[in-house]
Amino acid sequence: MATAPAAPGSINKPAAPQAASPQNPGQNPAKVSPAVPPSAKPKAERVVESVKMTDGRVVEFVNKKRMIKESMIEGDTVKVRLDFRNAETRTFVVPAALILKFCAHGAEQKLGDETAGTEKVDDMVIEVDDLMERLSKGEWGTVRTAGDSFAGASVVIRALVAVTQKPVQTIKDFLQKKLDNAKAKGEALSRKALYDSFRDPRTPVGQKIRELEDADRAKATGFDVGAALDELKAA
Repeated sequence: MATAPAAPGSINKPAAPQAASPQNPGQNPAKVSPAVPPSAKPKAERVVESVKMTDGRVVEFVNKKRMIKESMIEGDTVKVRLDFRNAETRTFVVPAALILKFCAHGAEQKLGDETAGTEKVDDMVIEVDDLMERLSKGEWGTVRTAGDSFAGASVVIRALVAVTQKPVQTIKDFLQKKLDNAKAKGEALSRKALYDSFRDPRTPVGQKIRELEDADRAKATGFDVGAALDELKAA
């Protein structure tokens, strides 16, 4: 039997194979692809472009990076170099008269950036205290790991102070020593895990944490539940 000609612009597709059945003995069954579970979104490909700058250097720009900043300290001279993706480069030499001003600006930025993502003000204060102490020791950068967050630190410290009657600094030193000892032993103890360990409701500290958090929530609502209950009882 003749096959009808295909319409313009269409594509002839071979007939799909039929599954084996009593009516079609020997027919190979159609292959069914196994179900593929949905996977996580694939990571974006890392694209690197090497650019020869106007001063002869070759600089690598990754993905959509358009400018690379680099600071250089040579004796008493401070320089900042900016490399642009279009091969242009600029170097700014900080005037001696403005070095202290630039220093102050950088300190503000460094201390302020430390609390990015921290929501509670009390936790922000503890985070800045920790950074100031590290900077005073000459420790500029610290690699953060998963769980190394100061979120929830303030209420744990307040509870420990209330239960032990120890000064705040003593409590901070105690907690940091626990983290340092675990690190020295190669143990995976994060700051969050350490804080959470004190939340056991069977312990006085865990109970005090719950009490303090309940009080904070009640204060945040601005509603006097006790007065409302007294009013209800008197009605």
